[in-house]
Amino acid sequence: MFDLTGFQRDIMYLVAGLDDPHGLAVKDELEKYYESEIHHGRLYPNLDELVKKGLIKKGKKDRRTNVYKLTDRGVRELEDRRDWEDQYLQDKQAIPT
Repeated sequence: MFDLTGFQRDIMYLVAGLDDPHGLAVKDELEKYYESEIHHGRLYPNLDELVKKGLIKKGKKDRRTNVYKLTDRGVRELEDRRDWEDQYLQDKQAIPT
C-alpha cells in the first residue's frame, strides 16, 4: 500500500463502499470529493494499475460496463492503512479556535 498514490487509495475506498462500483460511479464520487472533473485518462489507468497490483478485481456488468471489487488483499491493505492512521489520531482533540 505504501507505493500507492492518495488518488489510488481513494479509489480503493470507493470500490469498497459503493453498492455498484463501476467506473462512472467511482468517477462521480471522486468528482464530488475533489470538487473537480476527473478525466477518464486519469481514472481508468489507475483502476487498471490497482487490478494489476492485485488489490481490486475487474469484472463485467454488461457489454459496456466493468464492475470492480476489492480483493482479499485489497481489504487487508485498507484495514492495515486504517490501523496505521488510527495510531496517530487516537486521543487527539482539535485545537480550539
